[in-house]
Amino acid sequence: MRRITLIIIHCSATPEGRNLDFEACRQDHIRHRRFKDIGYHFYITRNGRVWRGRPLEQTGAHCKNHNAHSVGICYEGGLSADGRPCDTRTAPQKAAMKALLGELRSVAPRALIVGHRDLNPQKACPCFDAVREFGEI
Repeated sequence: MRRITLIIIHCSATPEGRNLDFEACRQDHIRHRRFKDIGYHFYITRNGRVWRGRPLEQTGAHCKNHNAHSVGICYEGGLSADGRPCDTRTAPQKAAMKALLGELRSVAPRALIVGHRDLNPQKACPCFDAVREFGEI
């Protein structure tokens, strides 16, 4: 198992009212970004379903300069209907994310939980303060 020091939360930058299910996100990463698979380890759809992307043993492709030592989690959403950064997580997404982070603690007990924006301040992703929300997990 690789050494994991970060758990990085992302959003898919999908406006409210539009869907980007797991397979659509995966295909976007393969076709447009030319990745071999989806870049995230986990993807959480609006209904709270947690989809497994890359295996934890594999390096992700979700945060430049931090992929080798991190786990990437993305939630479907992150933009208001008019395209502005916005925390659009549904109650099922929030519950699923919290449960997943709790499970990941057994794999990476000392990993910091951060938002993509904490590592790249030019980004709004994941459109909420992940450090503040999940610092106690």
